[in-house]
Amino acid sequence: MASDNLAIRFGNVSYEYSDGKVTLDEASFTLREGSKVALMGQNGAGKSTLFNIIQGKLKPLSGKMFIDSSNTIACSQQVIPRDQLELSVEDFFSVYFRGEDYDLGRKIKEVLRVVNLTVPIDKAVKEFSGGQQARLLLASALIQDPDILLLDEPTNNLDAEGIGHLMMFLMSTEKTCVVISHDADFLNTFTDGVLYLDIWTHKVEQYVGDYYSVIEEIKARVQKEEMKNAQYEKKIKENKEKSNYFANKGGKMRLVARKMREEAKEMEESKVDVRKEDKAIRTFEIPVQQEINGNIITISEVSIMKDMQPTVMPLELALRKNQHLRLTGPNGIGKTTLLEKLASPEHGGAVILDGIRVGYYRQDFTTLDFNQTIYEALMSVMIEKDEERMRSVASGFLLTRKVMETKIMHLSEGQKGLVAFAQLVLLEPGLLILDEPTNHINFRHIPLIAKALDQYKGAMILVSHVEEFVTQIKMDETLDLGKLLTKE
Repeated sequence: MASDNLAIRFGNVSYEYSDGKVTLDEASFTLREGSKVALMGQNGAGKSTLFNIIQGKLKPLSGKMFIDSSNTIACSQQVIPRDQLELSVEDFFSVYFRGEDYDLGRKIKEVLRVVNLTVPIDKAVKEFSGGQQARLLLASALIQDPDILLLDEPTNNLDAEGIGHLMMFLMSTEKTCVVISHDADFLNTFTDGVLYLDIWTHKVEQYVGDYYSVIEEIKARVQKEEMKNAQYEKKIKENKEKSNYFANKGGKMRLVARKMREEAKEMEESKVDVRKEDKAIRTFEIPVQQEINGNIITISEVSIMKDMQPTVMPLELALRKNQHLRLTGPNGIGKTTLLEKLASPEHGGAVILDGIRVGYYRQDFTTLDFNQTIYEALMSVMIEKDEERMRSVASGFLLTRKVMETKIMHLSEGQKGLVAFAQLVLLEPGLLILDEPTNHINFRHIPLIAKALDQYKGAMILVSHVEEFVTQIKMDETLDLGKLLTKE
């Protein structure tokens, strides 16, 4: 429960990147110690930037930020930094641990127990699944024993058990927690407030209450403002029509006309600037590669992790056009590793029909060249280079001319996801392989992505822990690696 002591206060804080992109414009909010709030905002609004300002990694251009000097801060990032993937688990934690070296081993065991993860600490971080890495990220923040805990998309890649465990931790901890997440049900279990970073105004709106009650409050406020503006519009139109009529009468009627025009002007100024909703991407389809016949992919074996060791299991499975397969199993069983092998069948275990274009959506976006601009990344996948079509597709994913020359490395994780989807549309693949495609994605986009995948006419293999998303997509078969392992 939040106390009366102040944890964080922003007073008219502004921040702008060197390229002129404004993130905050005189943003103000206050958080009490022990409060648990959701930080919301459209992809690219600057939520991660706000976290960096709170941590002191970025300095505001103006305004004042207060954080009690006795409070320590730790952040669980969206993804493990690339330069830390080669580290062992022990060395990874040593980067974040603030205590004495002799105490590191004990603290590692302690935080791994909190996140419900058992792993050998001499194993490289890169060898773990996305879900296991998500738990390591949370543990890397907890090992710092912070007073203020910042969580950036902590449910990404977590299975139901992992999400449930995280919920229980957040409900029981006395730490001040600020959480970025697009998972509405998850947020609603523990939040007592919402900070909304508006991508249009660059202000921070602050609300009190759990997630769903705040959403209803915002909706009611917007409806009220729209109704009030509609009344003003009607009155303004009437006054303008009457003023034109009286102006043509001449004499004293012109004074009446002038008064009506002045009243109309006052009402224009009184109209409320209604809160703009996040833009959603446009409805889209992923065209299928033409003239495909026969089995697009044939899988003869799969490798499943058991006790941190791969176990090869024989399998007879083939996918043709318009056949969709869902791949399931608990975190750490090897789903991501299997998808990597299926996308590059020269590793064995699968055969892809000659000439098939494979659209591979990786959860870590390593299929993207981070040194390319958005323009270069999109043009690179097109079989027939058509800049006009490329720009049309890009704009549908909110990738406007304004950002087209931005390098991939400078995008938010959500924007990288939109670039990856735009690539799939332009590639026109015969086989789609998707690994947690809702990670980092604004919840407004998810139904449109589900619809596009549901209507995709090629072969598709999907991994997703988000049941609400999967139920919107045509699935012809499910391969449960956990059950397959029990049949061994």
